[in-house]
Amino acid sequence: MIAVTRARVLTFNRPLRVTRTAIVAFVLCNVLAVQVLWTAAGPARNLTGTIGRLLGLHLALAMALQLLLVARLPVVDRAYGMDRLTGWHRWTGHAVCWLALAHPAVVLLGFARYDGVSLPAAAAALAGRPPVLLGVIASGLIVVVVALSVRAARRRLSYEAWHAVHLLVYLVVLLGVLHQVYEGAAFRAHPVARGYWWGLWAFAIGALLAGRLVVPMLRNARHRLRVAAVVAESDDTVSVHITGRALERLPARAGQFFLWRFPGHQRWWQVNPFSLSAAPNGRSLRITAKGVGATSVRLRDLPVGARVYAEGPYGAFTVAHRQRAATVLIAGGIGVTPIRALLEDPDLTGHVVVLYRVRSARDAVLLGELRALADARRARLHLLAGRSASGYRPFTPDRLLSLVPDITARDVYVCGPDAMTTAVLASLRRLRVPSRQVHAERFRLAG
Repeated sequence: MIAVTRARVLTFNRPLRVTRTAIVAFVLCNVLAVQVLWTAAGPARNLTGTIGRLLGLHLALAMALQLLLVARLPVVDRAYGMDRLTGWHRWTGHAVCWLALAHPAVVLLGFARYDGVSLPAAAAALAGRPPVLLGVIASGLIVVVVALSVRAARRRLSYEAWHAVHLLVYLVVLLGVLHQVYEGAAFRAHPVARGYWWGLWAFAIGALLAGRLVVPMLRNARHRLRVAAVVAESDDTVSVHITGRALERLPARAGQFFLWRFPGHQRWWQVNPFSLSAAPNGRSLRITAKGVGATSVRLRDLPVGARVYAEGPYGAFTVAHRQRAATVLIAGGIGVTPIRALLEDPDLTGHVVVLYRVRSARDAVLLGELRALADARRARLHLLAGRSASGYRPFTPDRLLSLVPDITARDVYVCGPDAMTTAVLASLRRLRVPSRQVHAERFRLAG
């Protein structure tokens, strides 16, 4: 008989609520500030122009917030997790795109109405002003980046190509700032307005440089990561063991991931997010990857002693976000890597159930390690092997409930292929598992 776990609530995650409240307050204060500055600047030549100016101010704010999202600030990442930040990054990108289309269109209409000329004539007149031309170029680049980021286009691009396209965002920001400085009436209206915008841009760009450049460079200079061993786990899966100096000072937790580069064995812009497949122990790190991309395929050829450049750690897929004393860990395919690390985490207390979904038993990477860890902590491990094409559906609500009758009283961690993760999350909603108890890792990145 399976014992049913009582829904005991944990309290150690309260600081996260304070951080989240502060972040929400920051965003709302900036939205309010933009509205105040727009009002203080006074009306434009006509109502259409005034609306166009408001759209432009919100476009600038959205671009600054987008920079903060892609800066991958540790405080924000720990509070929300990279998956949620990536979702916000996507929706903010859509907002930026629509504002980048609406702002010039409305401004152009306002000029045409004020001067009593046709839209082509107004466009020709505005095109002769270099700051306006910079804004138009920035808007065009925004549309290109967003168009290549929609799912239909994204599926046709490799991760490396998608990453390279997103580098255009930095050029967009430069052109947008120049356009605002030289053309923005609300920017020049008052010293307070200029101070606000310069302060916001300095904060956003500074956060980006710190999060994406300065901190990673300092950490890599401190730890000097090197390949210690390369171990083939199966025909298409390999583990890379990494050592370095003072790894006990690296703020990594089980369930998190890094962006990995291997200088000399790949191009600098070729970078992949690989989760730690073992809990950090202060002496070494381990990643386990399946050969599906240009970077992961070459991992088995890495020589011992090769330099490693890591950016991170990232992700809130850790025990810090637990709400309940008992846990379910659900893995699919190579998504087992952070799940295996979580199972080893000494901070994961309480009863644990592990569900490992694979097509066949021979595809179950790290299964021996999972069994050993499950035995050591008296966890239940279920290997769910079978092909979806044959009708095997282990994650329907009924089957989930049969495997874990007390699932609503547990935290649920899910990592695997997107289709599997989507199916599990849908079943958890139908079972009315509270969303705050559900934690998913889809290996998506903001920027």
